[in-house]
Amino acid sequence: MATRRNVRYTPLSVEDDGDYNGRGHDPRYDYSPKSLDRVPWKSIALALFLLGLGCTLLCLSYFIFTGHMGGDNSQAYGLLGLGFLTFLPGFYETRIAYYSWRGATGFRFASIPDY
Repeated sequence: MATRRNVRYTPLSVEDDGDYNGRGHDPRYDYSPKSLDRVPWKSIALALFLLGLGCTLLCLSYFIFTGHMGGDNSQAYGLLGLGFLTFLPGFYETRIAYYSWRGATGFRFASIPDY
């Protein structure tokens, strides 16, 4: 692939002085605080589901390990792995939602992805 080494670049003309509508900043980067206060209910429901499923799978693996339920250790390790994979994201997003609801500093509902 050939490169163009002899291309002359010229600066673009500046027609405005940077004063956007008299406010001194670019309006493209404006945001409304109400968009940060919107509660992502579907994401919170998914986080609660993952948290519950993870707790259930972790309890089942504990019962298999201790002999209260029938099963092999390989089944218990599989349930333990799946339990951790579902518990951790569910706990993380549920914690963010709880602290956002409580109004703790540094936590906003905007931190939770909306589906």
